Amino acid sequence: MAGQLEKGTLLGMGNPLLDLQTDVDQAFLDKWSLKANDAILADDKHVPMFTELVDKYNIEFIPGGATQNALRVCQWILNQPKVATFFGAVGKDNYAETLEQKASEAGVNVKYQHHPEIKTGTCAALILGEHRSLCAHLAAANCFTTDHLDIPENKESVEKAKFYYIAGFFLTVCPPAIIRVATHAAEHNKVFMMNLSAPFLSQFFKEPMLAALPYVDILFGNETEALEFSKNNDFNTDKISEIALKIGSWDKVNKKRKRMVVITQGDQPTIVAMDGKITEYPVKSLTKEQLVDTNGAGDAFVGGFLAQYIQGKSVAECVECGNYAAHAIIQQQGCTFPSKCDYHH
Repeated sequence: MAGQLEKGTLLGMGNPLLDLQTDVDQAFLDKWSLKANDAILADDKHVPMFTELVDKYNIEFIPGGATQNALRVCQWILNQPKVATFFGAVGKDNYAETLEQKASEAGVNVKYQHHPEIKTGTCAALILGEHRSLCAHLAAANCFTTDHLDIPENKESVEKAKFYYIAGFFLTVCPPAIIRVATHAAEHNKVFMMNLSAPFLSQFFKEPMLAALPYVDILFGNETEALEFSKNNDFNTDKISEIALKIGSWDKVNKKRKRMVVITQGDQPTIVAMDGKITEYPVKSLTKEQLVDTNGAGDAFVGGFLAQYIQGKSVAECVECGNYAAHAIIQQQGCTFPSKCDYHH
């Protein structure tokens, strides 16, 4: 149990999606041009895939969306309601109600922007062995506008928070909202955090990513995403530690804070670049039997890290809790967790 934290200490902004999770075979991924261990945005050719999944597969509906997942895990660990506030756009339908209910049950203070004429976003979470392939149909999530930040109580949420976390996926939706929150954080010396989130973002959304990066105090990512970032920014290296250091030394708006770069590598050590130095944190291995699926593992790591970081804990403790949370989620379907959190440092 954490010490008492103020409500609204952490603010997240992202795409609230309902995961449609099911096991598939390689033929299904090939049919829809999907890769294992990848995350993409659905295009028109994927729309019939969602119908096929609902009609022919045994689907589990699990609350998703990377930022919202991280906040739910953070709340699960803290076990104090409404430490985290979440902004994102949904429709006015059953999916939106399910998402709001699940996030609220976990303790997140959900402040959705509703778009009644558009359906709530979904994400096909396709499990093949220990890998997951994500294909997101953003729908309403794609309609988020900065107007939501102008509503007085939401403006107050932004001003009240001391830490901000936005997954990279939001770069495809509303960069102006990201920059607005980031600017507030920099001007008030608060902590602004993002995630590389998926290889396609470094490739196709490089411009908004590089516009946001100077504001980022802590950047998360995994090894695949780090390699793609390196490739698209001519780092000329595929050494993860070198990539992390180069991102760490990228130009920064708020000079009062050094940038930290945290790269997870599955069961290989977690790499942290800070102050021109690399620290590696080993990860406990799981047996094949314990690996249910890796959907949500990266988000869970961030949630665990944040739960300690917003309490002022050391980086080592933050990483330890991040890996604890990732382990717990890997042993469950999707980004879901046991009812009780037994994390003790």
